[in-house]
Amino acid sequence: MNKLDNTDKKLLALLRKDARMPVVNLSKALHVSRATVQNRLNKLEREGVILGYTVKLKQEAQQDAVRVLMSLLVEAKEEEQIIDSLRTFPEIISVYHTNGQWDLIADIQVDSISVLGGLLGDIRAVTGIIQTETSLLLGSVI
Repeated sequence: MNKLDNTDKKLLALLRKDARMPVVNLSKALHVSRATVQNRLNKLEREGVILGYTVKLKQEAQQDAVRVLMSLLVEAKEEEQIIDSLRTFPEIISVYHTNGQWDLIADIQVDSISVLGGLLGDIRAVTGIIQTETSLLLGSVI
């Protein structure tokens, strides 16, 4: 993947605000042609920078949805297999590498708190996970 230039970064910022923004509006905001925007979108998708487009819902619209961050300490030699295992859980929105005490952070969303306990147990059972700590997200402040 090539390094992102300023136009790519601005394009991604616009899409973060509104992933459904029409190409014509993107081109006007970036002061480039529609063809340039479409070519950059195609390139960013092809190179795996843009993995997909999603919908952000208001907290109230998700009613009983529960969101947690799970910090994981893992055996280094098992990390690749652990990440592959984590990909099989549809409740895991994303997984991040980090530094410090924890090796990985998993962003998890479930439909209700009653589902959470079993899911966390299933994740902890993945071979190579040494220790976990889970933080319940109470609400967004920004």
